[in-house]
Amino acid sequence: MLVSAKEMLEKAKAGHYAVGQFNINNLEWTKSILQTAQEMNSPVILGVSEGAGKYMTGFKTVAAMVKAMIEEMNITVPVALHLDHGTYEGCYKCIEAGFSSIMFDGSHYPIDENVAKTKELVAVCKEKGLSLEAEVGSIGGEEDGVVGMGECADPQECKMIADLGVDMLAAGIGNIHGKYPANWQGLSFETLDAIQQLTGTMPLVLHGGTGIPADMIKKAIDLGVSKINVNTECQLAFAEATRKYIEEGKDQQGKGYDPRKLLAPGAEAIKATVKEKIELFGSANKA
Repeated sequence: MLVSAKEMLEKAKAGHYAVGQFNINNLEWTKSILQTAQEMNSPVILGVSEGAGKYMTGFKTVAAMVKAMIEEMNITVPVALHLDHGTYEGCYKCIEAGFSSIMFDGSHYPIDENVAKTKELVAVCKEKGLSLEAEVGSIGGEEDGVVGMGECADPQECKMIADLGVDMLAAGIGNIHGKYPANWQGLSFETLDAIQQLTGTMPLVLHGGTGIPADMIKKAIDLGVSKINVNTECQLAFAEATRKYIEEGKDQQGKGYDPRKLLAPGAEAIKATVKEKIELFGSANKA
C-alpha cells in the first residue's frame, strides 16, 4: 500500500536520518529498490520524473505497476510514489493517476508565482492525503530538459514557501544533478543552516545525491535534510554491470541473451547501490 511521505519524513527529521528517494525507470528498477528496502526494513520513496513517466507509457501505468508490485511482493515497509520535478500540469496528472506524493518545481517562476501555484497545490494535496514537496533556488545540472545553474536558495523565500504548509522543501545549496565536476565547490552549509533556522521542523530535501561525499551527506542530515534523492548513481551502476556482462560474452553463453539473465547483473548492481545509500542515510530498520 502506498503512503504519503509526510510521516516517514517527519520521523526522519526527528530521528536525524534521511529517507532515500530512488528514481525508477522500469520494472527492474522498481523491483530492485522495493526488494532492498524490504530487506533493509527501510521506508523508501520511489521517484518518477516526467520523462521517465512518459517512457513507461504514462503515470497511470507507473502507479498501477507499483501498487501491484507492492502487493505481489508482500512489501510491508512504507513506500511513497513521488513525482520528481513536476510541472504544474504534471502534478495534476499524477494526483489523478494515484501517486501518493508529488513535487511541484516552481523554482523557475518568480517567487510570487511559485508561492501562488504551491499554495493551490497544498490545498489539493491536503484534501487528498498526498504529501507535497516544493522547491526554491535552482538545482544545478540537467534533468529531463530542465537545466539549473545551481544557485543557492534565498532563506527568506524558503520560509515563504514553507509557511504555505508544504510537507518538504527542496532548496538549492550548490547541489547538482548528474555527475559532479572536478571543480565543484561543495555544498553551502551556511545556506542550509540559515534555511533550517527559518523553516524549523520542516523536512528538507537534498537533490543530486549522487557523488556527494559521505561526510557532506552526514553533515547535511545534521542540518535538517531528511530526504536525499539518488538517480544517476543507480544508472551508472546498472550500465557498468550490464556492460561487463556483455563484454565478458555471457550473453552468448547458453541462453544468456534472455532478458531476465541479461538484465540481472544490472538489477543486482542497483540493489547494492540502494543498500549502500540506505546504510549511509541511516534509514535501515526505521520502517
